[in-house]
Amino acid sequence: MSVQERKQRERASRERLIVATARELAEQQGWDAVTTRRLAERIEYSQPVLYSHFRGKREIIGAVALQGATEMAVAMRAATAAADSPRARVTALARAYLAFAERHPAVYDALFQLDGGLAYAREDTPEPLKDAFAALLECLSEVAGDGVRPELFTETFWASLHGLATLTRAGRLPPEDTAHRTELLVDRLAML
Repeated sequence: MSVQERKQRERASRERLIVATARELAEQQGWDAVTTRRLAERIEYSQPVLYSHFRGKREIIGAVALQGATEMAVAMRAATAAADSPRARVTALARAYLAFAERHPAVYDALFQLDGGLAYAREDTPEPLKDAFAALLECLSEVAGDGVRPELFTETFWASLHGLATLTRAGRLPPEDTAHRTELLVDRLAML
């Protein structure tokens, strides 16, 4: 291994450490607790080292969001793979989405609430974000209905899931009714 390859590998490892530490700190204490000073202390590198990887917190949030998008896509595809009917697939998709939002609130915030400097719904949207949307679209396109653009139906269904996740987490909706809300969403919006 050349010196340059070793340095690149070390740089990538440091970057993964920064992102993992930011994510862990955000999940434990919220995004307000994530500062470059605190990250530098936790990973035992200087703040200039952090800035050599990320220009600031915004880019770190973006990196966590991209990682989260990849994980969310995997979770949704895994949940729908075992389902044997359109209704079962859409229900599994909705449950997987809501479960991800509940289990990973800081990652969910990085994806959909905070400014991570990422482009959404544009040509320059990063691939992990496109893939997470594609995981929704793959399942929902089969139930969009005649004369309805699958992308538009997917956006509407996704917006409903996002609303349920956000309102439940904020305590605006009682969590014990999440399963019933999911069934209503599948029954009424997807008309299954």
